[in-house]
Amino acid sequence: MESPVGLRERKKAATRQAVHEATLRLTVEHGFDHVTVEAVADAAGISRRTFSNYFTDKEDALLHGEEQLIGSLVRAVRERPAEEPAWTALRAAVAGFPERVVAPPEREWAVRTRLALSHPSLLARQLADHAALERDLADAIAVHPGPRNGPVRPPVLAAAFLSALRIAMRMWIEEDLARSPGEVIGEVLDEMARSFD
Repeated sequence: MESPVGLRERKKAATRQAVHEATLRLTVEHGFDHVTVEAVADAAGISRRTFSNYFTDKEDALLHGEEQLIGSLVRAVRERPAEEPAWTALRAAVAGFPERVVAPPEREWAVRTRLALSHPSLLARQLADHAALERDLADAIAVHPGPRNGPVRPPVLAAAFLSALRIAMRMWIEEDLARSPGEVIGEVLDEMARSFD
């Protein structure tokens, strides 16, 4: 039998996901500026108070899926063998990323990115999330060897890697999703790995 704690955590995760999906759906249907927390709570079948137990505001609820995704990227890097070179570990960790990015039918990543580009409050929150991810990623890759190890290398490598991902996802969206995200990510990471000289 499953423990009560495990069941409770699964129910919380399911509620959090339902609120996130309701926020995304209402935002796509009505526009971010016309979505209220009350409308999201109603669509998710919860009270306004329950919403507040899970998220601070609608920005928080909307970006939840992205936070889960980028958290899984950090975990994937931490799970790579410690003896693996840092860039190799990052490339391997992101190998399954494109399949999680394209989440039919909404293609959540593209929807959230387009929304963030047109809403300053979302963009500010997204940038704060990315700064936290950059720190976590630098910590995760610090254990991996490199030709020039030192205290500067992990944060520089993490920032370069995440910049490459952001560029790739923007290109993918600007190309109107014509290619697979994996193809675009691979192309940008290949370019990032080349010497700038």
